[in-house]
Amino acid sequence: MNKPQAPLTLRSFVEDEMLRAPLLFDAVLNGAAHAVRQAMPRMQSGQRATHSDLLLAMQAQSQRLSEYFMRSLRQQVEDELARHATAAPTRTKAPGGIALVDEAEVAMDAELSRTIETIKDTAEYELRELQTFAATLVADMDAALDCNPFRAETYARALWVSAAALPLSRVHQLTFLRHASTPLAEVLRQAYAASCSRLESQGVEPASYRTVILPSGSRFSRGTETTFSPDMQRMRDKMSLLSDASRHTPLKAHGSRPVATRDAGHDFGFNASGRPRQQSLELVGRLFDAIAADKRVPADVLGLVARLRNPAMRLSRIDAHMLDQDAHPLWRFINRLAHEAEMAPDAGDPERLRLLKVASATVEQLASEPTQTTALYHWAVERLDVFLQKRLSRRCSAVASHIGALQKLEDKLCAGQAVNSTMHGTLDVAQLDTVPAELMHESFATAMTPLDDAWLDGFRPGDWLRMFLQGHWVHVQLLWPGERGEIWLFGDGASDATFAVRRRALVAMRDARLLKSLTQRSLLHRTAEAVQEQVIAA
Repeated sequence: MNKPQAPLTLRSFVEDEMLRAPLLFDAVLNGAAHAVRQAMPRMQSGQRATHSDLLLAMQAQSQRLSEYFMRSLRQQVEDELARHATAAPTRTKAPGGIALVDEAEVAMDAELSRTIETIKDTAEYELRELQTFAATLVADMDAALDCNPFRAETYARALWVSAAALPLSRVHQLTFLRHASTPLAEVLRQAYAASCSRLESQGVEPASYRTVILPSGSRFSRGTETTFSPDMQRMRDKMSLLSDASRHTPLKAHGSRPVATRDAGHDFGFNASGRPRQQSLELVGRLFDAIAADKRVPADVLGLVARLRNPAMRLSRIDAHMLDQDAHPLWRFINRLAHEAEMAPDAGDPERLRLLKVASATVEQLASEPTQTTALYHWAVERLDVFLQKRLSRRCSAVASHIGALQKLEDKLCAGQAVNSTMHGTLDVAQLDTVPAELMHESFATAMTPLDDAWLDGFRPGDWLRMFLQGHWVHVQLLWPGERGEIWLFGDGASDATFAVRRRALVAMRDARLLKSLTQRSLLHRTAEAVQEQVIAA
């Protein structure tokens, strides 16, 4: 069976760009060497010696650095082409061994993150223009997705791999990455512009960004999301305004796709009577319409939530607390389902499919009950929690041997014994050089006190975080915190990979803004805001 292929137009563009990539890297290498020479006169003797060694290595190892750069660039681009060719990604198996992330690796990740931002800031306009041309090559005329296989992250990671190929210490590699980032950004700004010109000369017409036209005088802002929703009891009392003014008008949430508003008088298994009851029905219907119009919610989750619409409207007849913020089990179930699906974003991920299978069976059970009660939704929340706990236990059991080895390693660390560290390999890799404070970002040089890492003790197994690890932003779940709090084991949300991270490395990541704790977003809050805008407009 033939493997799916990326569009020929995109493939042709990629091959043309890859032929030009070696010259691009040569220009970056020359720019980095020039930056090193300019910086040396202002340095102390120790730093000058480090830069001198780096300069000699760059000249002697230029062919090696180019080969590593090209190899990484080619692999990343091929992965991107494969992504465009298939719509059913699978869960990636983790390589053998454990990656132990220490402060030295965090320093490299921080520099990589800075390189990516430098490219995006320098070539912002050119990147955006090339994205529209790339969208045309894959027939995405609305430019809804970033189809450019040569993004800032792609080139930055290739430079990062090239830096790691230097046969020198980590200090030299970090120094090279720092001095090469600005030349790379400048060269890419010109390269992106040239790519757009070539595509335009070939008759490729750039796609158009999707634009939302707002009413005259109005302004749109996403606002700051909080854990509190608008006062839905007061909104319910004003539902008559919407019922009279726009019962049959489309509801648009945050510029999203329109959803037809259903009549609150629809037969939901009982005869709604009384103004408050009618207004509650209208508000619940509007809330579900707004959820269906929210593009940030995946389609497979929207399908499950939509099946809860009629049961929720029947429940609103007897449960006056259903419109009390997010504490009600109905909204807790919906919020938790959407959050966990977001943590495993690949549609073909087996873990995501298991989650949706359990959720689907739960929703079917809820919808089939002739009498809706709050207790039913407490049961639904408990069932989802039990599944998630079993999933966490299953994953921890799969890495039980690793956890045992890490606990022994943590005991040695806390006892002051010298142990091996690693950057990308397993625990038996030789100890790597540490990065001196003068070569790190300013935040890395800040002395750590016990108060700096107290926030770590608030995390529990199962909590989700967002980290910048080895060149990628990933959602990771805490699987196991060491008994002494020195080593923390995380599992990638999109693969079977695990990361063992030192405590001080976590602190350094947070200070470098490479780590963020994830709080569960409230769908109810977002949708209630959308409905509130409708009420105000009415």
